[in-house]
Amino acid sequence: MTYVDTAILNLIEWICRRFQTWTGRTNVWLAFQLTNLSVVVYFVWVGVLYWLTGDLVLRMFVATFCGGVFFVLTRTLFRSSIEIAEAEAYHRVAKGLRNPRRVRDAQLRIAFLTLTIFLSYPLWLAYITLHVRFALLTEALIVLTTIVLYVLAADPLPPAAAKLREWWRGVIPRAQQEYGS
Repeated sequence: MTYVDTAILNLIEWICRRFQTWTGRTNVWLAFQLTNLSVVVYFVWVGVLYWLTGDLVLRMFVATFCGGVFFVLTRTLFRSSIEIAEAEAYHRVAKGLRNPRRVRDAQLRIAFLTLTIFLSYPLWLAYITLHVRFALLTEALIVLTTIVLYVLAADPLPPAAAKLREWWRGVIPRAQQEYGS
C-alpha cells in the first residue's frame, strides 16, 4: 500500500505544481480552500438535515456539537494564516528539504485512502437501498480529507509569476486594440 500511496502522492504533487505554475497559488493555498469547502459542506449538511427537524432536543444537541467542532477548528486548523504556511513551505524548499508530511502523515494518508476505497461501495449501497443520506456525506468528507492530506504533503515550487495572469495581461491590451477602448 505504501507504493500506491507514493504513486498517488507523486501524482498529486505534479497536479499541484501544474496548478501553481498556472495560477501562482501553492498547494498550501489549495489545501486551505479544500478544507474550507469540507467545513462548509459539513455545516450545511448539519443545518439542512437536522436543524429542520421538529425535535428541539436534537437541534440543541446538533448546535452544541457543531459549536464544539467549530471551536476545535479555530484552535487547530484556523490558527495560522495561509501566508505563514506558504512562507514556511517556501523556506523549506529554498533549503532543499522535502515536506516532512510526506513521511510523517503516510500512515494517516493510507488509512484515509483505505477508507475511501473500501467504504465507497457500502456507503453508496446504504444510500441507495436504505435511503440513508448520511452515507453520501460521510463518503464525501472522507474523500475531501484524503485529498487534503495528499495536497498538504506535496512540495510547492519556488515562487514565480502565474502563467494565467501573464496570459490575461496579454489578452487585455489586444482586446482594447481590437475594440478601440
